[in-house]
Amino acid sequence: MILKPNCECCDKDLPPEAADARICTFECTFCADCVETRLNGACPNCGGNFTTRPVRPAKLLQKYPASEKRIYGTQPTCLEARSDHAG
Repeated sequence: MILKPNCECCDKDLPPEAADARICTFECTFCADCVETRLNGACPNCGGNFTTRPVRPAKLLQKYPASEKRIYGTQPTCLEARSDHAG
């Protein structure tokens, strides 16, 4: 599993231990707030539902580190979310 570092919608940081990280079956990653308020519980990429992203045990992060590559959605609601977040 790839632990993406941010919400693909609003760009909120989601470190490996984030309790509010949500993923779909393809590991698209969003924060709980965006899932509930902007995405209506459906992944904008695949249409699937979300589940809480598992927390990787700290002792395994050195061998299996989280990704540093930030991913950004291009859906209008996500562009707006990033604009709101930046401003």
